Parts: sequence; C-alpha cells; structure tokens
Amino acid sequence: MYKYIKVEKEGFKCNVTLTRSEKRNAFTPTMVNEIDYAFRQINDDGDIKVVIIRAEGPVFCAGMDLKTFEDPTLDVINPHIVNKNISLGEVFDSLLKPSVAILEGNVIAGGFLIILGCTYVFGSREIKFRLPELELGIFPFQVMASLLKVMSEKQVLQLCLDTGYFGTERALDLGIIDGFLEDGKAEEVINSFAEKDEKALKTGIYAMRRLDSIAPDERFSFLKNVLDELKRSR
Repeated sequence: MYKYIKVEKEGFKCNVTLTRSEKRNAFTPTMVNEIDYAFRQINDDGDIKVVIIRAEGPVFCAGMDLKTFEDPTLDVINPHIVNKNISLGEVFDSLLKPSVAILEGNVIAGGFLIILGCTYVFGSREIKFRLPELELGIFPFQVMASLLKVMSEKQVLQLCLDTGYFGTERALDLGIIDGFLEDGKAEEVINSFAEKDEKALKTGIYAMRRLDSIAPDERFSFLKNVLDELKRSR
C-alpha cells in the first residue's frame, strides 16, 4: 500500500514509521501524500486514540528531498494515492488525534515540520538538531511557522540563522522536545490514552485547530457549539 511509510495499528495505538532510511528519510511529494492519506484513515478510525511517529535508520528525517520536488519524475509514484500539492506542515495540522514523536536519530531541516506537528516529542539524549537551509542559499520558511507554535519570534529567527547542530538540552529548553526516551516518560504518555474517550480527544483537537481562524469575541460561542454537538452525539 505504501512506498515510504509503514502504518501499524495496535489496539488504541497506531504507529506511523518513516521507512526511506537509505535517503535519511528525506520526504518526497509521495511520502507527504502517503502520510496525509494515513492520517485521514486514522482520523476516521474510532479505535485509534494516539499516533506514534517513528523512523527507521540513524536519521529521523533529513527534511525535504529537494530534487524530487523540483523534478517529480524522480519520485516514486504510489498508484493507490492521488498526489496533492500540500505541505507537510498542513498534513500534520490535519491530524485530529494526539501524536507522539519518538526520536532515535537526528532531525534536520524540514524534519522539524514533523516533530513540531506532534503533540509530544521525546528524543534520545545523543541526537542532534539542525537547520542548514542558509548554507544552501534558501531559508527554513515553512519551519518558521511551526517553530512559532513553541517559541518567541526572536528565538525562531536566531535558530533559523544558526546553521550548526544543537543538542537535546537546548531543544528541551526551547520547547522543541518534551523529554528524553531514557527517562521512560514516552511510554507513560502513550499508555495514558488507553482509557480516554476517542471522540472527545478528536473533537478537542479539532476545536483547538479552528480557534486561530475565529475572531476572539466569537470563540466562546464557537466552543459552546462544539461542546453541545459533542454531547448530542452521545
């Protein structure tokens, strides 16, 4: 079914694993659309309460495979999925279930779109992070939007201007990750969703995602309507 990812359902959990390890899990248009397709299936599955994002190989994600975006003929088309012109950030914003990123390899460039799109992020202490775009004559434009979810504008700009690697302690201080895999907190967070109500989780995340597009003086009315609709669905 999939060329670049693996999707495995396990009770209330669903593992989505990047499997393009030979290319450091750099994402192509097909991979983005495969993740989008998987997320749409997950959103519609009432049994799934939490999504775990993993990656095969020594690098979690090296960002965008620029060659495949410039020349789509270099990508491997998945005949089962229609390729849409969508960004990875949009795809993660469309997921309506809590998500946990498990980082056992470095995160580079557009790989930040994945982890910053997750509800929780836990990484191995020895991994590194890097935004090298300026050295390539470009800028981490899309990553900026995701970084602004967790840090100030000044911190975002400084991070985008610094093209060197930084470690997990700084990532923790900046709010990019939430803890270390070695501490065992990740499994605790994942298992905490076992007894939670799937419809309430999904509706809450939907409402949160909509708030930015609603005028401040209309938000309480919107949220009341969402709550009323959730109660009527019982």
